[in-house]
Amino acid sequence: QVQLVESGGGLVQAGDSLRLTCAASGRSTSTYVTAWFRQAPGKEREFVASIRLPGTKISCAESVLGRFTISRDDAKNTVYLQMNSLVPEDTAVYFCAAGQFIMDVTSRGEYDFWGPGTQVTVSS
Repeated sequence: QVQLVESGGGLVQAGDSLRLTCAASGRSTSTYVTAWFRQAPGKEREFVASIRLPGTKISCAESVLGRFTISRDDAKNTVYLQMNSLVPEDTAVYFCAAGQFIMDVTSRGEYDFWGPGTQVTVSS
């Protein structure tokens, strides 16, 4: 089993930056696909970004391309989401997810493990 815990959320103003952290425990996630999803009030959970081996392949949703960066530190069993130039539309609960056998990184149903989420609120 893998346990995931997100941190780093908060209330910021438009244009600010935040860095979210997803700490994994239980087993190493170095061979897993790890991703960030988000869910705004009244909306479905949507894909934000993912990172996977080999070669640290990265995928990002078009809405965050150029503003958000996903990275991983396998020595710390941790994945980060650096969020720059935040806008009110980025307001959501952000979830970390991990899975080993992922065909479609944007599909939330393919991930085996989820964290409880961290709230990000961007004021205008």
